[in-house]
Amino acid sequence: MEMKKSRIILVDDHKLFRDGLKFVIMQMDNLEVVAEASNGKEFLELLDHHEADLVLMDISMPELNGIEATRQAMAKYPKLKILALSMFCDEEYYYQMIQSGVMGFVLKESGKNELEEAITTVLSGESFFSQKLLRDIIININSPKQKLKSQTEESIVLTKRESEVLKLICEGMSNSQIAEKLFISLRTVEGHKSNLISKTGVKNSISLVMYALKHKLDDV
Repeated sequence: MEMKKSRIILVDDHKLFRDGLKFVIMQMDNLEVVAEASNGKEFLELLDHHEADLVLMDISMPELNGIEATRQAMAKYPKLKILALSMFCDEEYYYQMIQSGVMGFVLKESGKNELEEAITTVLSGESFFSQKLLRDIIININSPKQKLKSQTEESIVLTKRESEVLKLICEGMSNSQIAEKLFISLRTVEGHKSNLISKTGVKNSISLVMYALKHKLDDV
């Protein structure tokens, strides 16, 4: 029996890029592109007529950008999974995209393997952050200006195990990979992650990564 394919919507204002992205995705197992949009407004209009398991969303677009399009889409379809298509220059918008509800970021220049990993990870319900982007964010966060800011933040006390789990989350590991690495159960990992989210006051795993990097919580 043929496995049901995951339905993907592409949202980007450059048709040539969408065509290339669609070609790559169609080479992957159990994935199909069911619709395309060139801006956020078009996306919201077609979303009512196309069921999707995942949306690949550009950030900077005319008429309606990815931030607002994500916010409106998530308000109407809270279970929708959205993966942001990012360029290095988009960094100033990361926090807004996370607040809007995206579950991950993948660089537009990423290769097929990383794109496939990002799609598979987000479809499974976990967050994904390109390692190249994380390194870039870490460099900027470690600037003197950002260090000065972080010193004024209220400190958060983590247990040794919470710190270990958080560090592995920031390295991009999934819950199952963390469980295997630390020789603990998947439920225990999920419990630690829940505690971390509660202590930091963030909404989800990807917000947790950004918070940890900004506030140096991953320095264990």
